Amino acid sequence: MATPAGADSDTTALRDHLKSSFQRANDGKVPVLTHLNADTSWLLSLAYPDQVSPPNGRSRYNILIDPWLDGPQEDVASWFSKQWHLVQSSVRTIDGLNAILCDAEGLESQTAAEAGRNGCSFIDAIVISHEFTDHCHQATLREVDRTVPVIATTKAAQLIRTWDHFDTVIEMPNFTADTNWQKTSIPPLPSWIGISRLVTNSDALYYHSAVMLCARRPNCATEAVDALIYTPHGVEASTLSVVATASPPVEVLALLHGLHDVSIKWSKQLNLGAINAVKAQKTLHAKYWIGTHDEEKGGSGLIAFLLQRKILTVREAIAQVQAAEKEKSEHASGRIEDLTCVELKNGESMVLG
Repeated sequence: MATPAGADSDTTALRDHLKSSFQRANDGKVPVLTHLNADTSWLLSLAYPDQVSPPNGRSRYNILIDPWLDGPQEDVASWFSKQWHLVQSSVRTIDGLNAILCDAEGLESQTAAEAGRNGCSFIDAIVISHEFTDHCHQATLREVDRTVPVIATTKAAQLIRTWDHFDTVIEMPNFTADTNWQKTSIPPLPSWIGISRLVTNSDALYYHSAVMLCARRPNCATEAVDALIYTPHGVEASTLSVVATASPPVEVLALLHGLHDVSIKWSKQLNLGAINAVKAQKTLHAKYWIGTHDEEKGGSGLIAFLLQRKILTVREAIAQVQAAEKEKSEHASGRIEDLTCVELKNGESMVLG
């Protein structure tokens, strides 16, 4: 396949964004979040705590989330559902991403190929939120070194094991009202990182669920822990209440929830959209609310003709939530008007500090 015009410039922009973000984030040792495509592939780069000795030349532990970098994705069969990115990913291969991470760490002399020959990957873990191929994309994942551990939801883990590629595939535990986040740090994850899933029991397929990534805060004398909650299809806001009452406390640094309401005509709600996102953010009070899974992709097959997409602005969603609140009570929430959603573009990084 020929490289599209602009692909090299996109990779250069990603490299520059990431390197600049690492430099700005390193003094405070705060996380860096990078959008790898226009849809819902992410890189979360966490600074190693002071008491932990990182690998030689490294400053950050990099978690790859739902990577789909290139090519189409199909669910069931192409006649049923086939999609492709209309906007090319900012990086189209795992080797390319490794090279960018190598450069961002200031190791310009070491190429990704050299790192590969030495059994070194700058990707330290992979998180998969769903078994669907726009989240669990086999062609992309098989490019990752087999020694990199994968933490996945149950159905996704079962699928990935059939490929016989990765040495370690772990099913992420559920986070409930009596869960200590430290119990979600399952080896080979380092003890200062925990990964779990927030599910709504009434959702039999756990389609509307969330992944919670916790990391102990560097340079902090207390046991403070920051969390990123990633819910590409949305999760019922009431499900998130267990985070607010967690012990030890969990502070939500970022909520990743999209604005587009997507459904299959006459059938199923897919992405819950902006109204649910506003309710979720009201529950969590995350420092940052960041949009995800809102790319309008090219598509063919039966599902492509049945998809319905409704797009609301944050202001419109707030107005509808407030109107619904007023029907139930004369006292609508005042804080709701302060909500904002950050839209990270393809290839952009954000310092979460």
